[in-house]
Amino acid sequence: MSIADTPAAQPRLRALTYEGFRLFFVLSAGHMALWPVLWVVVAGLNLPLAGDAPPSLWHAHELIVGSFGAALIGFLTTALPEWTDTTPLRGRPLVLLAVPWGIARLIGLLGWDGAAWLGGLCDLIWLGTLMAYAAWLSWRKWTDRFLVFLFWLAVLTGAEITARIGMILGDYDLTHLGTHGTGFAFLGLLAIALGRISVPVTNVILDPTETSSPFRPHPGRLTLAAGLVFVAMVGEIAGVSENVRGFLWIAAGAGFLDRVGEAFIGRAFFRLEILVLAGSAALAGAGLLLLGASLLGAPFGPHAGLHLAFMGGLGMGVLTVFAIAGLMHTGRSLPFPRLMWVAFGLLIAAALTRIGPDLGLIDHPFGTPYVLASLLWAGAALTWLVGFWPMLSKVEGGHSCG
Repeated sequence: MSIADTPAAQPRLRALTYEGFRLFFVLSAGHMALWPVLWVVVAGLNLPLAGDAPPSLWHAHELIVGSFGAALIGFLTTALPEWTDTTPLRGRPLVLLAVPWGIARLIGLLGWDGAAWLGGLCDLIWLGTLMAYAAWLSWRKWTDRFLVFLFWLAVLTGAEITARIGMILGDYDLTHLGTHGTGFAFLGLLAIALGRISVPVTNVILDPTETSSPFRPHPGRLTLAAGLVFVAMVGEIAGVSENVRGFLWIAAGAGFLDRVGEAFIGRAFFRLEILVLAGSAALAGAGLLLLGASLLGAPFGPHAGLHLAFMGGLGMGVLTVFAIAGLMHTGRSLPFPRLMWVAFGLLIAAALTRIGPDLGLIDHPFGTPYVLASLLWAGAALTWLVGFWPMLSKVEGGHSCG
């Protein structure tokens, strides 16, 4: 008898496949926790099957497409049916989405250059399935609410194809462009998701009875940051000068910082739920400002800004979505558990520890590059997983999160 056949395991498996966020948020958190530690602490930044491809490209690709990709699957397979009042995917369809994602992650863990085509095919399977699912729901409900998600999924898919073609051909400049493109595409998705999530969360905090909607953000903020990210991406593809690209990324960073203005809602600003929604936009914006400054001649390279935007901004955004969905889709409501203060603190510490040496502010702790940053990053993901596992591993009544 396999473990999955035991009476104790069956309810947990049913619970984890009851909604997309349960299965894929757990997979995402596990990937965030294990893969960097295995690469940095265990393998010493080497990959067992890597050939000519720089391990740093594999690391960046897998953090973005692997960890954040699973979070995206969980978010969309939960949010899209909620927004359309349709039955979410359950059971076998979720497992069938997890299989290609998992195969690609095993290839990435090993840095297996020879199987880059297979990993790319697997990633394109789940990306294409998400696009088809969003398009089908949009057509079925005759709504254009998902077109912006379809657009950014298409951008993400194009960037992933570019990265994989570069891996297959050994053109690592192309891989570099595509991998960074996947991160920027996720920033676009983050900006759109923050606009969707901030409104209901803020209204619940301002009016716990949910009988009114006192918070109504400026409509222009919903798409400003994402639009500016796309303009900067076009500049990267077009090969404009470094100065022009620098100003474009600074503008995109300013678009994210503009979103922070929504958080100033009085004393409730100091609620953790509001702080992290604003903090995700602030870290993403600050990272893009640093990226732009590096292109304009600042005395540091682009990696500091990229890691602050991706690890800090995207990382905090993903962890925030984990916590909100983990509460509201398991029959609970705000506030966040106190343990989340620890999780977000570890995540911020990981991002700052990672970029500190790049900015010349600190030396590598322990004398070995990125060990402490990877451990702090893993601690943030595991803290969320430990705190929310009892909620995710059994099915209770759900609650809408808007």
